[in-house]
Parts: sequence; structure tokens; C-alpha cells
Amino acid sequence: MSEQTKGIYGGQAVVEGVMFGGRRETVTAIRRKDGTIEYFYLTKNPPSWVQTLKRIPFIRGIVALIESSAIGSKHLTFATDRYDEDPLDEAENKKIETKESKLAMWLGVAVVGVLSFIFAKFVMTLIPVFIANLFRPVVSGDMGQIMLETLFKLMLLLGYIFAVSQTPIIKRVFQYHGAEHKVINCYESDLELTVENVQSRSRLHYRCGSSFILFTVIVGMFIYMLVPTDPLWVRVVNRILLIPVVLGVAFEVLQLTNKCRNIPILKYLGVPGLWLQLLTTKEPQNDQVEVAIASFNELHRVEKNKREEALPKNLELLE
Repeated sequence: MSEQTKGIYGGQAVVEGVMFGGRRETVTAIRRKDGTIEYFYLTKNPPSWVQTLKRIPFIRGIVALIESSAIGSKHLTFATDRYDEDPLDEAENKKIETKESKLAMWLGVAVVGVLSFIFAKFVMTLIPVFIANLFRPVVSGDMGQIMLETLFKLMLLLGYIFAVSQTPIIKRVFQYHGAEHKVINCYESDLELTVENVQSRSRLHYRCGSSFILFTVIVGMFIYMLVPTDPLWVRVVNRILLIPVVLGVAFEVLQLTNKCRNIPILKYLGVPGLWLQLLTTKEPQNDQVEVAIASFNELHRVEKNKREEALPKNLELLE
């Protein structure tokens, strides 16, 4: 069964849990300290003009980032807050659902999520520029400077991921990240979502955000070859101005590698992103896989209920 027929799902690891999202609904499942599983629900309800932008190549990638940052920050906050609290009583533990206006969703949450992402992107983009410029007396050419800048950017990215992965809580988040990928791979392979089947799947996936981050580095290297690197202030300005361009093109590259993942030779286009996922994912434990399966199944249940609610009541067959 094709992805178009089955539907395309994405996800995100959170503290002691996993979030899965479809076209309209998102669900997070977390494991509480008492062993129970608790859910958080959020419906995507973007304005119509946002839906229009999401159909325009190169622009849709930036819109997708804004949306995922807005929604992801809500799920992350829920998981972090709930894990530190005492278990809820049975009546409260059934469902927590957020009901907010479009304005709060797209102006409030989006601003916080996007600003944090943009800040990280600025740091990752500009620090390598200044470091590479220090070597200009030795490497003065534009091509050499761009290659040095890309090298330092990769070193900064890999070093940061490796450093944070050494903390116990991030190690567990990376395990849930692996569980998320395994569940999606199991679902896309048309296998029943059991712990055994899910554990047999790969923890790597072509559509992962980790791959996207790496592609921004690679795509940026080629785009920067079209603009000057000297003087320094011009280099800094064009790096800032080109951030949306790099993000938009990198998103299209990510989509392309996913479409080509089953085509001989072309499937290797996405391999660099899979290599990075060896750092950002870890093999999950069975109880973590159980949480990921619960999240995915709950998302399907919510989607089914919403479809049934949307059907007209008392349908009559026309002769």
C-alpha cells in the first residue's frame, strides 16, 4: 500500500514519550512514574491561507517548520510538566485536550517555537562564518572559505549532538526517537503494530528532522557559492538573508530523498541524513516501544472518530 493511500505520518520524541501527527490531529503518549500511559491531544487548525502556502514548493518547507515548531513546543511542554507531577486520579487521567483559538495557536505558540529554532539556526550559521574567517590568511579563496565554513558547521553540529546525548534524559529521548521511527517503518511495511514487529524495524527514517538539519548544511554550502565571502560584513548579511532560502531548498531535498528511497542508486541521496540519525536515535526498550505504539494507535482512534463525526446524520439512499 502506498504512502498516499495509507496517509503520511510524522512524529517527535518527547520526555518519556512520543508524539505522532497526521494531517489534522496530533497525539502524545507519555509513561507516567506510576507506569500508566497518559495522552495529550492537539488539533491542527491553521488558517486557509496557511494551507495555501503549504502547497507552494520552497515556501511550504518554511511553513511546515513554523507549524511543527508551534505544535511540537506544546507537546514538549506537556510531557515535561506532566512527568514531574504526581500521577493524576482516574477521572482526570482519561484525556487532556487543549482548546485554543487560532490566534493563540498561530501567534502565541508559533512565535515561541519559531524564535527558538531561528536562534539556534543563527548560531549554527554565523559561528562557523567567524571561525572560517580567522583562517583567511591561510585559506583566502571563496571556495576554500565556504568549504572551511561547512566543515566547522558540521563539527559544531556533530559535537553538540554528541555532547547532549551523554546526558541520561537525552539518551532516553533519543531512544523514544528510535521507537517513533520503528513504529512508522512498521506501519509503512503493512505489519501489525506489535512490540516484536516494531522492534524488528529500523530506527532510521528518510523523513526525519535530523536528516533535514544535515541537508541545510549541505544545501547551504552550494547556495553560498553563489554569493561573495568578502568582506566579512557582506558574508554575515547574506548568510542571514539566505536562511529562508536554505531552509526551503533543504526541505525539498528531504522530500526528494524520501520519494527516491526505494530507487536503486538514487536511494543513496538520503544516506548522509541516515548517518546523522545514528547519533540522534538509539535502540529503544520494549516498554518505550509500547508507549510509541499506544500513541500511534490513539492517533488512529481520534482520526476515526473525527471522520465519523463529520459524516452526515440519517443518510437516506436515493433511488
